[in-house]
Amino acid sequence: MTRYKRHGESRKFDPNFKGPIQNRSFTDVLCCIVFILALLGYFAVGIIAWSQGDPRKVIYPTDSRGQFCGQAGTPLEKKPLLFYFNILKCASPMVLLELQCPTTQLCVESCPTRHLTLIKAKLNKEDQEYYKQFCREDVDISKMSAPDILKEGLCPSMLVPSRAFTRRCLPALETLKGGVVVVGNETIIDTGEGNINATELLVASKKSNVVVEARQVAMRIFEDYTRSWYWILLGLVIAMIISLIFIVLLRFLAGIMVWVMIVLVILVIGYGIFHCYMEFASLKGEPGSDVTIRDLGLQTDFAVYLQIRQTWLAFMIILAIVEVIIILLLIFLRKRLLIAIALIKEASRAIGHVMSSLFYPLLTFTLLSVVIAYWAITAVFLSTSNEQVYKVVNNSLCEYTGQTCDPKTFNISNISTACPDAECLFAFYGGETLYHKYLILFQFYNVFLFFWCANFVTALGQVTLAGAFASYYWAFKKPDDMPAFPIFASLGRALRYHTGSLAFGSLILSLVQVIRVVLEYLDHKLKGAQNKFAKFMLKCMKCCFWCLEKCIKFLNRNAYIMIAIYGKSFCTSARDAFFLLMRNIIRVAVLDKVTDFLLFLGKLLIVGIVGIFSFFFFSGRIKAVEEAAPSLNYYWVPILTVVVGSYLIAHGFFSVYAMCVDTLFLCFLEDMERNDGTAERPYFMSQSLLFLLKKSNEETKSVE
Repeated sequence: MTRYKRHGESRKFDPNFKGPIQNRSFTDVLCCIVFILALLGYFAVGIIAWSQGDPRKVIYPTDSRGQFCGQAGTPLEKKPLLFYFNILKCASPMVLLELQCPTTQLCVESCPTRHLTLIKAKLNKEDQEYYKQFCREDVDISKMSAPDILKEGLCPSMLVPSRAFTRRCLPALETLKGGVVVVGNETIIDTGEGNINATELLVASKKSNVVVEARQVAMRIFEDYTRSWYWILLGLVIAMIISLIFIVLLRFLAGIMVWVMIVLVILVIGYGIFHCYMEFASLKGEPGSDVTIRDLGLQTDFAVYLQIRQTWLAFMIILAIVEVIIILLLIFLRKRLLIAIALIKEASRAIGHVMSSLFYPLLTFTLLSVVIAYWAITAVFLSTSNEQVYKVVNNSLCEYTGQTCDPKTFNISNISTACPDAECLFAFYGGETLYHKYLILFQFYNVFLFFWCANFVTALGQVTLAGAFASYYWAFKKPDDMPAFPIFASLGRALRYHTGSLAFGSLILSLVQVIRVVLEYLDHKLKGAQNKFAKFMLKCMKCCFWCLEKCIKFLNRNAYIMIAIYGKSFCTSARDAFFLLMRNIIRVAVLDKVTDFLLFLGKLLIVGIVGIFSFFFFSGRIKAVEEAAPSLNYYWVPILTVVVGSYLIAHGFFSVYAMCVDTLFLCFLEDMERNDGTAERPYFMSQSLLFLLKKSNEETKSVE
C-alpha cells in the first residue's frame, strides 16, 4: 500500500464504468478562452500583414536595385526573370528571414542556356554579346580585364545552364564540357578549348579552394535532383503502397506478420553485412584500395570512398553491431514478446473495428498543412511590408561592410572612396516607423502561434484516436457495445469539452520548443565567440531542453489518453496518467517499449526494402532497367532522399498503431487495477491477453 500511496491510489471498481465517460463537463475553460483570443490576435496579425505587405514583392522577383522584374509599365517589363550572380549564396539562413540573397541579382529576358566562363567569353566577340546580357548595364567586357570585372561585381564569374522556376533562374545542369577543378594549389578553368590558370581570378574574387569545391558539390547534388525527382516520387509512392499493404496484413495476420517482420529485419541486415563483405573482398589487391579514409581526406566525388576497402569494412562493422544488438534484445525480451505481440494483435482488432482511424491522419495532415501555409504566407507578407533597405556589400575587408546606404548617393559618398570595390545592394525590406519597429514582435508572435496551433492539431488527433480505441477496449462485447461512429464521437467530445485542455498541453510544449529555437539562434550567433564557458553552457541548455521536450511529449500523450477516457482537466489527467505508469513502472519499461521496438522494426523493414531496391536501381545494378536509370553524379543523393521519405511515410501509417497500442496499454493497466476476473468484476481484456497473463473471467458478464 505504501507504493500506492506514494504514486496515488489505485483505481477502484466502478460497476457503471463502461469506457469513455459520456456525461462530461468543460475542462480548462480559462486556457480555452486564452487560446481563442490568441487565435483572434493571430488573424489580426495576418490581416495587418496582408494589408501592409506588397503582393508585388511576392509575385515579382526583386533585383539588387529593388526593382520588380517583369512589372508592366516599367523598363523591366520585358525582363520577367531574376538571375543570380552566385546562386549558392542563397543557401544562407538569412534568406529565410530577409527573402533576399546576398549576391548581385539582375532582371533578364531569359535564363542562360549554356555553360560559359568569363575568360572564354572574352576570347570571342559572339560570346561577349551573349555574356553581356547577364552583366550590369553599360559593361564592355572587351575593354576590361576579368579580375577587374569581378572585383567591381559587374559580371558573374561563369554562366550555368538554368531553368525558370517561380520566375527565378535556377541551375539545371546537364553533362557539361567545362567546369572548375582544383589541382594542387592551382585552380584551373576548363573552357573546352584548353585549360587556363585562374589564380589571378581567384585572388580577385577572394575565393578559396574549399569554397569552390563546395560549390561544385552543391551544384552536382542539385543536378542529381533535377534528373531523378520523378523516380524519387515513384519510390515514395511505392513506400506508401508497401506501408498500406503491411498495415492491412497486420490487421488479419498480426502474429504471423510480427514474426515474419522480425525474421526479415534480421535477414535484410544480414544481407547488408554479406554485401559489404563481398565488396570488401573484391577490392583485395586492387591498386589504391588499401588507402585509409584519413589519408584520402575530403573528396568531392564520394564514389572514391567506395573504391577503398576501409569504407566497406566500416559499413560491415556498423551493420554487424546493429544485428547483434537486435538479436540480443530479442533473446532477452523473448518472454515479453508474446504479450507485446498480443497487444499488437489487439490493436489490429481495434483498428479493424475502427477502420476510419487509418484515414484520420489525412485530416491531421490537412490541418497541419493549413497551419504551415498560414504561417508561411503571414511571414512572407510581414517581411514584405517594409521599405527597401540597401546595405554595403564588399568582398574585401571594409569597415562599412553591412552598413545601410543610399544607392542614389553611394557613388559620391566616402564609402566608395574608402572601399573602391564596395557596392550598395538591395538587402531586405525594413524601416524606422513604429510599425516597422514592432514588426519583429509580429514575426515572433507568428512563430509562437505556429508552434501552438501545430501542437494543438497533433493533440486533437491523439485525443480523437485515443477516445475511439478506448471505446473499443472497454466494450465488454466487441463490437456490439461500441458506438456507431467511434472516431466522430471522440472528435466531437474533444472539440466540445476539451479544447481548453488540448490548448493547455500544447501551450506547455510550444513554450519549450520556442525556447529551443531561441537557443539555436543564440548558438548560431555565438559560433565565432571565444568564450568557451558560454558556449558550453549553451550546449548544456540545448541538451536539457531537448530532453524536457521529449518528456513533455510523453506525458502529454498519456494525459490526452486519460482525457479521452475520463474527461478530466489536463493537469488532473497528466497526474493520473503519471501515477498509473509509475505504479506499473516495470510493465511500462518492458512491455510498452517492446511493442514500440516491434513497431520500429516494422518501419525499419519497410525502409530497408525500399532502400535496397532504390540502391540497386540508382546504382545501375539492375540490368533490366539499367537504361531507365538516370545518369547521376552521386547516386546516394536520391537513395538517401527515398530512405528518409520512406521512413516518414511508414511513421505516419504506424503512428495510428502506436497510438492504439499506447491507449490499449493504459486501459490494460487500469483493467488490472479495477477488476479481478470475478463474476462481479470481470476483466475487459481479450481472451488472448487473459491466457498469456494466466488469468480468466469466472463467467460471462450478463448484458444489461
